[in-house]
Amino acid sequence: MSQFFYVHPENPQARLINQAVAIIRNGGVVIYPTDSGYALGCQLENKQALDRICKIRKLDEKHNFTLLCRDLSEISIYARVDNSAFRLLKNNTPGPYTFIFKGTKEVPRRLMNSKRKTIGIRIPDNRIALDLLEALGEPLMSTSLILPGANITESDPEEIRDKLEHAVDCILNGGYLGEQPTTVVDFSEDEPVIARLGSGDPAPFE
Repeated sequence: MSQFFYVHPENPQARLINQAVAIIRNGGVVIYPTDSGYALGCQLENKQALDRICKIRKLDEKHNFTLLCRDLSEISIYARVDNSAFRLLKNNTPGPYTFIFKGTKEVPRRLMNSKRKTIGIRIPDNRIALDLLEALGEPLMSTSLILPGANITESDPEEIRDKLEHAVDCILNGGYLGEQPTTVVDFSEDEPVIARLGSGDPAPFE
């Protein structure tokens, strides 16, 4: 049975954020709010927690996992970002975008796309998610909470509790959210390519 925390969306309670961080550091899987629905997260290096997330979402090895980062300086540790891409990111983060980059050697190999050696990167525009990252002090391994057979992100924390309270360790209830996943922009080749249209405006990258 998972812990279920009612977290204030604008002034998250530090006590609850710290409890969630302790669960993550202890190998737990958490569900937390972002600016584009709810997401699943675990510690970067924890293979068992990652396997549990793959099982919940029925993901295969082709899936692009995402590192949820606090800020741009953290991104440059894990992704190869050139100057023009950096400027675009600076102008459009935090926000409902996932950016695909070639990963650096700091990214655990199992998180990267096996053929392309890419990783998703994201800075969410959500106070709870950002406070969680700040308290954790490192990126969170993350993927949108899109259940098998669905094409929208889970948005109702009470419904999520009914479906997944036995599959995860902690659910952070940050209120009812939008269902649309992030817009995905692929920077792994020469020019940015819109790989998925979602809640983020694609215009700055076209």
